[in-house]
Amino acid sequence: MRFFNANEIKPQGWLKKQLEIQAAGLSGNLDKIWPDVQNSKWIGGDREGWERVPYWLDGFIPLAYLLDNADMKARVKKYIDAIMEGQKEDGWICPCTDEERTTYDVWALFLVTKVLVVYADCSGDDRVEDCVYRALKNLHYFLKSCTIKQWAASRWYECLIAICWIYERRPESWLKELAKRLHSQGADYENVSQLWDTVVKEWSFETHVVNAAMALKGEAIYSAFMGKESTGEAEKLYNLLMKHHSTVYGHFTGDECLAGDSPIQGTELCGIAEAMYSYELLFAITKNPVWAERLEKLAFNALPATISEDMWTHQYDQLTNQIAAVCFPEHPIFGTNGPESNCFGLEPNFGCCTANFNQAWPKFARSAIGKDKDGIIILSCVPLKIDSEWKGAKVKIEIETEYPFRNRIKIKTYSESEESWTLRVRIPNSDDLYACGMEKRDGFLITTIEKGQKEFLLTLERKPKLIERPMGLYALQYGSLIFALPIKEKKVKKEYVKDGVERKFPYCDYEIYPDSPWEFAFAGEGEFEVEECTYVNAFSRENPPLKIYLNLAPIDWGEEKNHRFLAARLPRGGRTNGNVKMYLQPYGSTTLRMTELPICKK
Repeated sequence: MRFFNANEIKPQGWLKKQLEIQAAGLSGNLDKIWPDVQNSKWIGGDREGWERVPYWLDGFIPLAYLLDNADMKARVKKYIDAIMEGQKEDGWICPCTDEERTTYDVWALFLVTKVLVVYADCSGDDRVEDCVYRALKNLHYFLKSCTIKQWAASRWYECLIAICWIYERRPESWLKELAKRLHSQGADYENVSQLWDTVVKEWSFETHVVNAAMALKGEAIYSAFMGKESTGEAEKLYNLLMKHHSTVYGHFTGDECLAGDSPIQGTELCGIAEAMYSYELLFAITKNPVWAERLEKLAFNALPATISEDMWTHQYDQLTNQIAAVCFPEHPIFGTNGPESNCFGLEPNFGCCTANFNQAWPKFARSAIGKDKDGIIILSCVPLKIDSEWKGAKVKIEIETEYPFRNRIKIKTYSESEESWTLRVRIPNSDDLYACGMEKRDGFLITTIEKGQKEFLLTLERKPKLIERPMGLYALQYGSLIFALPIKEKKVKKEYVKDGVERKFPYCDYEIYPDSPWEFAFAGEGEFEVEECTYVNAFSRENPPLKIYLNLAPIDWGEEKNHRFLAARLPRGGRTNGNVKMYLQPYGSTTLRMTELPICKK
């Protein structure tokens, strides 16, 4: 499966609105306010010349083209032109002196070549091919005398994105040699994963959550490129991570390294963004619908919850049970991250997430639908339009829906092709699905599209259910959405300058305190009442698209020992009063929340 170019996809409905919010927020303005992008060495400045500009461009480029925003596309071109013009005669592309090359961590090279591929796919700029070819050729010779190390060794497989892209255009044998050399010098995650079964509160490359999220796709990409059958390493690694470090939304904790399965351990935003990208590529390679399921759960739950509704601020680490988002100066709960990691702001803890979270929504939109050998596959039935070609003839697809917040999906197809093609629609496995005119097979709805117009109406039958979590806790799931008890917020704005970087509204920092009760348990299985609400933003905290009413039991929960504004891992006591009818709302529509609760018997 191949993704469509960004200019062939037109997001609609809530998805388009989400991308517009991102463009109006930090992503769309980072080059105007953040010195590490605004004055980066990549464009001739004196600030950071490693991963931050490529990270930002990785999301800003597809965002600009999905929204067809002329100003954003012009700003993209400014950065891409500077990067390509800075390439040396021998192909070296990273902004450092010749003397610094041997100590320069070429992870940035892997990243910038991947970004150039994204730009070429979006813009059609034919200069990119030669630029990436020369950069990889230079790397090929460089690695004969210098081995990869540190981040490059942990993320060697990221370079395969550009290698595969160039090989399709110039199938030269040295590219295979380069892939083999990277594979031999880089981390072997089958062995690395032996360190993932325990929580060790010390930093290491091997247990770094973002490395783990990226690595899930490594073996599958390498095997596909080398023409070998995959060993299924991705599924093995994922299951191991979930066995020891799971979250209710299907990700794994890491603050900044793997952190266990407590609902008050953190999950790093970069890990979520990179896991989403891994799942997109794993679905494209394997067409196994399980990767699409996992992708949706991150996109609809974890991603929006750790970024403010206006997308001007974000957390470094989010908590599943998060009663406050404050600085923990005395005893940070995090294993290897700093005390401000739970706050919302411009760059809490480290600035990598400030640059890298930008890729998540645009790449999700691009990956929601793709081309296969015999037709088109819909990975996620989010609202969008496709205007493309099938074997030289015009084809269009329109998905009219508010999925996952509503149960009805209308798919319209139009084809001018004299040759029929196959449409596959991935079925959410958490729902029963009633479809008109399609065959169900292997996790997909499948139909043949002939010349002309067709229309299909899909109806999901979803029921709220409590799912079991570790330590005797439970969470409420409704389709692909996790629900949480929202806690009212009391924000404290913090404007200041640190290391020469200004934080001011709307990209200032915030500490957020609870302003409503949060100590509750589920009052048995009980009855669930689903309310569809009027909304403007899909992940609005005040006006979410859905609410589920149910009975909760007040209990004596308490705070974690030696921590203020941090719920205890488990409640310290039992029921304190009679049942109260309350509502839960989608996890992605919460900032402060209680998600994993015990069941309190009568």
